[in-house]
Amino acid sequence: MPNVPRCATGACSVPSGDAAMSDAYALAIVGGGRMGEAIAAGLVASGVLAADRIVVAEPSEQRREVFVRQGIATVADGHEVAGAAEIVVLAVKPQVIDAVLAHMADEIAPGAVVVSIAVGVTTSRLEALLPAGTPVVRVMPNTPTMVGQGMAVISGGSAASAEHVERVRTLFEAVGETVVIGEQAQDAAAAISGSGPAYAAMFVDALARAGVRQGLSRDVAQALAIQTLRGTMELLSRTGMHPEELVDGVTSPGGTTIAAVEALEAGGLRSAVSDGVAAAVRRAKELSS
Repeated sequence: MPNVPRCATGACSVPSGDAAMSDAYALAIVGGGRMGEAIAAGLVASGVLAADRIVVAEPSEQRREVFVRQGIATVADGHEVAGAAEIVVLAVKPQVIDAVLAHMADEIAPGAVVVSIAVGVTTSRLEALLPAGTPVVRVMPNTPTMVGQGMAVISGGSAASAEHVERVRTLFEAVGETVVIGEQAQDAAAAISGSGPAYAAMFVDALARAGVRQGLSRDVAQALAIQTLRGTMELLSRTGMHPEELVDGVTSPGGTTIAAVEALEAGGLRSAVSDGVAAAVRRAKELSS
């Protein structure tokens, strides 16, 4: 594994007390946004990787400080560490991933696995920017990764072996659940699990606001909404119960729940969710073109 070059003044941040960055890392994350933070924090919290085995490349000094406070080394430019990691995670926006990868492609160490979490960006598109034979694995994680409850959808590219895919799956399994699927299903999966936390948070907020309208305090209404969703998801997960079965079990003839369910149906809840997922899939396809 090549050595990481010493950083020029102001170009590299290291955890307090460290004289210099480590010579090699298990993981380099290029892009220190919320998802990059979620992956790093989740891996460290789970004990899968020590903080000093991760390096993050992020141009924003303010964002770099977030990682430095966690004991994670940072650099300003992915070019500086692309050759010093066993796995390189591209956690940048789809609109800039081509330029970012073109800038650092020649530095990626032979045998390293390149992981992309950019929505809508195909493995073939990335492979065209990398040295021939570079294994690429496409992953769509989500933000609950930060608390060890993530959902990661994984697909291997043409040069990625089953072993490469398994290495990446093991990494993400440490911070949540994983599923390996064919890449043609990635956009649909991303529209559910990748974007899903936003839908769930919107529903929690809507439920809490409805409670406030009915006289509850915001704190009480939100606590009720969050715990009710948490408990319901756990119930569905543990029992394997179909959601409609749970709905039927809660509703009583002429009762309050059936009145609420009918109002939600009349308001178009199901069709609105379906339309939202379809819009996310369309946008992912636009980003891939």
